Amino acid sequence: MLSGKTILDLTWVLGGPFAGQLLAQLGAEVIKIEPIDGDFARSVPPLSDTQDSAFFLSVNRGKRSVALDLKTPEGKEAFYALVRTADAVIYGFAPDVPRRLGLDYPSLKAINPRIAVAQIVGLDDKGAYAKAPAFDLVLQAMAGVMGITGDEGGRPVRVGYQVADLAGGLYLALATVAAMLKAECTDVGEHVQLSLFDAQIAMLSWQAQGFLSFGKMPSALGARHAMIAPSDAYPTADGRYIAVAPTGEAFWQKFCTAIGREGLIDDPRFASASARIQHVEELTAELSSTMRTRAAAEWEALLSDARVPAAVIKRVDEALAHPLIEARSMVETAASRSGDKSARLLGNPFKYAGAAPLSYPPALGEDTVAVLTERAGYNASDIELMEAAGAIRTARAES
Repeated sequence: MLSGKTILDLTWVLGGPFAGQLLAQLGAEVIKIEPIDGDFARSVPPLSDTQDSAFFLSVNRGKRSVALDLKTPEGKEAFYALVRTADAVIYGFAPDVPRRLGLDYPSLKAINPRIAVAQIVGLDDKGAYAKAPAFDLVLQAMAGVMGITGDEGGRPVRVGYQVADLAGGLYLALATVAAMLKAECTDVGEHVQLSLFDAQIAMLSWQAQGFLSFGKMPSALGARHAMIAPSDAYPTADGRYIAVAPTGEAFWQKFCTAIGREGLIDDPRFASASARIQHVEELTAELSSTMRTRAAAEWEALLSDARVPAAVIKRVDEALAHPLIEARSMVETAASRSGDKSARLLGNPFKYAGAAPLSYPPALGEDTVAVLTERAGYNASDIELMEAAGAIRTARAES
């Protein structure tokens, strides 16, 4: 996959580091370039003397950590030395920072013409929004995501995880791979930029296209699908909810048979896909009354036997206990290189020959000495001088 590629990851907190971890999961060597005080994510609670921040652990597996002060001449020169042999640089600074620090594409291209630079910004890199703060909740609000999330007629609701940050990370990883592929084919690097706002707008996909094409305004419908019925979550006898999506006539008929409501198949209100959408409120009432007669797990087993798409709505702990988690190695245990910490961490969603479990996230500056020695040609004396100047930080004070 990306074995042999080296990526310098200057991102921090969530979205950008998620991109770096995805690239590591695809086989790249990802070197996390951190400020002397470290990525802010290292301090996000909960954490303790024996457990690193769960926030940091979630997006920094498989990386090496080099702590540099890029505002010092020594730190910047060390970074440039790493750029000379790297394939890509990813960062998420405020738009004016790369040029001010000498990290913009023209500066890095002068050092390595093949370098790929992938940049993530919050909203825009120019104009009125260039310096506007871009937090996940605000992005979900601005980009219309919260306008289609939540119960019909109810209070707007954010997506339960940081979808704006993480979707931006997915786009950033894809952009990085594409830019490196161009360099591989042409020996010329590339600068590609994306914004978290753009990524959220792009993910509106068919909802936005429906409005652009037909003026149809999408709205929040809870778990219900806007164009397919039934496709919703229903309360059951034990207070749990089950999600059911019998899309298409074959599944619809099997579903009605499985729940003992064969009469719904020929009911004129529900006899076709368009009729079911037209009478969705009545259909919801009919199915809700039926689904309340059994516990969620009973319905799930019954519908599974009938091969009807359905699942109990699970809590996170239940999802992580699903048999597929073990079958697909989606939770792994990893220990820090010092051996004093270990944690259960999410596994690699990319399945390919040669994929290996990623290492525990690095301690701050854990690899500063090794990376500068191996990749930049620094010797012990150079390291000592840089440390004395405050340009680097090693891991001796970290665990």
